[in-house]
Amino acid sequence: MSDKANTIGCPGCKVTYDPQSVKANLMVCPSCGHHYRMEPFDRIAYLADPGSFQETCRNMKSLNPIALEGYEDKLTEAAKKSSLAEAVITGTCSIDEVPVVLALMSFSFMGGSMGSVVGEKITRAIMLGVEKKRPVIIYATSGGARMQEGIFSLMQMAKTSSAAAELDRAGLPLFMVLCDPTTGGVTASFAMLGDINIAEPGALIGFAGPRVIEGTIKQKLPEGFQRAEFQLAKGFVDYIAPRKEQRELFIKLLKAHGFRKGGK
Repeated sequence: MSDKANTIGCPGCKVTYDPQSVKANLMVCPSCGHHYRMEPFDRIAYLADPGSFQETCRNMKSLNPIALEGYEDKLTEAAKKSSLAEAVITGTCSIDEVPVVLALMSFSFMGGSMGSVVGEKITRAIMLGVEKKRPVIIYATSGGARMQEGIFSLMQMAKTSSAAAELDRAGLPLFMVLCDPTTGGVTASFAMLGDINIAEPGALIGFAGPRVIEGTIKQKLPEGFQRAEFQLAKGFVDYIAPRKEQRELFIKLLKAHGFRKGGK
């Protein structure tokens, strides 16, 4: 969605809105509650205490480990389109004066695909939580592994999962927020390893997409298959949190896990 457009039509209720009114509503349709995709820095603006976010690994950028023709051009195009250096932003902040580590993925950068840099930044964010004894919050949205990097992208599944295990061994919580869509190798690794797995309303959450599954099993899938509400009913998701409630939810979760204001 672009602010330059005169209007935007909601895919849920089909009502037309001024883009600014939707943006002011945290990218949520005022009528039906449809959650549009949201960029990392916009999420930080409503989650973090004002002025508290400090970005980490800002200058880390992808190379071309398997010398795939045209990959550098795709990276340049993705950076220009998204205004991001990669598909994840990581850093530290406070939420209601409680220090946390944040990692927020962006679907606008090559479909949120997880290549070497995305996996490394997420791993470093989790390990920073271990080092600083801070809880880690990750917002996941991805089409899966970045196949332009071949085996190097697939290795990130094991690496991020190992980091999540280290956080668990340190007795620190990992809070996952599954956004639309969360699929592929990201779902098959760190995205489903949260101590609490939260989903945004209507988010597509799964490994393979519904069309691929239907084509494989030659059967019609049930209504709402792989959406957040379906996954909640099947036990893959612990809670569905509308965007407006997420900051308050984290304040409650941090307090419930023993983290207090002003902690180091």
